Amino acid sequence: MPWNDKSGGGGPWGGGGNQGPWGQGPKGPSGPQGSPPDLEDIIRRGQDRLRRALPGGGGASPAVFGLIALALVVLWAFKAIYTVQPDEVAVELRFGKPKAELSQPGLHFHWWPIETVETAKISEQLVSIGGGSASGSGLMLSGDQNIVNVQFSVAYQVSDPRAYLFDVSDPDGMLTQVAESAMREAVGRRPAQDIFRDDRQGIAASVREIIQTTLDGYKAGLQVNAISIEDAAPPREVADAFDEVQRAEQDEDKFVEQANQYSNQKLGQARGEAAQVREDAAAYKNRVVQEAEGEAQRFISVYNEYAKAPDVTRKRLYLETMERVLKDSNKVVVEQGNGQGVLPYLPLPALQPKAPPAPVLGGNQ
Repeated sequence: MPWNDKSGGGGPWGGGGNQGPWGQGPKGPSGPQGSPPDLEDIIRRGQDRLRRALPGGGGASPAVFGLIALALVVLWAFKAIYTVQPDEVAVELRFGKPKAELSQPGLHFHWWPIETVETAKISEQLVSIGGGSASGSGLMLSGDQNIVNVQFSVAYQVSDPRAYLFDVSDPDGMLTQVAESAMREAVGRRPAQDIFRDDRQGIAASVREIIQTTLDGYKAGLQVNAISIEDAAPPREVADAFDEVQRAEQDEDKFVEQANQYSNQKLGQARGEAAQVREDAAAYKNRVVQEAEGEAQRFISVYNEYAKAPDVTRKRLYLETMERVLKDSNKVVVEQGNGQGVLPYLPLPALQPKAPPAPVLGGNQ
C-alpha cells in the first residue's frame, strides 16, 4: 500500500494524515506550498530574535543603534584599508576593472566593496625543476640519443603586475612548463657531453632565451633573470657504465696531454738546435767573407805598391817570404862580397833568448 494513501492508516510505519513514510511529512514555508518565502515574515522574525537578544528584551534604544553603526563602520574600514608588503605591489580593481596606477608598499585605502585589491610579489623567486622534484622528472633525451637527468633552477620576478595577475590564469605553473620544455629542446639539440661538462653555460643561455621569448608571447608579465644547471647525470640504471666511459675519456685526455707535452718538448729542442746551427753557419759565413775581403784588400794594397816600385816591392816580398820560411831553422847570416869585414858571419840562434826550463811535475822527485 502506498505511504501517502489517504484511505489507509498513514503508511507502513503507522503515520497518519499527510505524513511521509518516516512518520512526518515534508515541511515547507508557512505560505502556500511552492510559493516564494515571505520576506516581511522573515524580517519580522529576525527583529523579534534581535529584540530578545538585547538587554531588557524591549525596544532598541538609540545607543544600541549607534553601537551597531560603529561596528559596521569599523568593519568597513577594516575592509577598505589594506597594506602592501615591501616585496609586493598591488592593483586596485573598480567593478572588476584594474586601474592604471599601481599601489606601492605601504598603507592604502580603497572604496570597498566597489573596489577590490590584488597583490603580486615582485621580488626574485626561484623554482627548481627536475631531479625528482614535484615539478618534473628531469629525464631528457640528448641529441646523440642518450638519456640525461637534468636538475636546474629558474630565477625570475614579476615585471608587469597587471599582466601577471589578469592576463594568464596560472603564470607560475606556465613558467615551470615552459622552462622544462625549453630545457628539453636545448638538450635535444646537443650531445650529452655538452650538458655533462663542456657547454653548460651555453645551454643555460639558450634556455633562458627560449623561456623569455615564450613568456613574452603569452604576455605573462615575468622576467627570467638566470638559469642555473645544478646537476646533470645519467639515470641510475646506467650510472656505472657511464662512469666507466667517463674514466676512459679522462684517461684518453691524460694520455693525449702527455703526448702533446712530449711532442712540444722534442719540438722545442729540435727548434733550438736548428737555431744554433743556423747561427753557427751565419757566423762562419761572416768570418770567411771578412777574411776573404781582408786578403783581397791586402793583395790590392801590395799590388798598388808593386806597381809603383816593382823592384823594391819584389825584393821586400822575397825577404819577407824568406824570413817567414826560415823563421824556425838554425841559420847563419854571411855577408857576401865584402867578406873582409870585422864580422864575417852572425850566429843568429845563439843570440836568441833561451826559453826557461819547464817546471818539473811531481813533488816527490
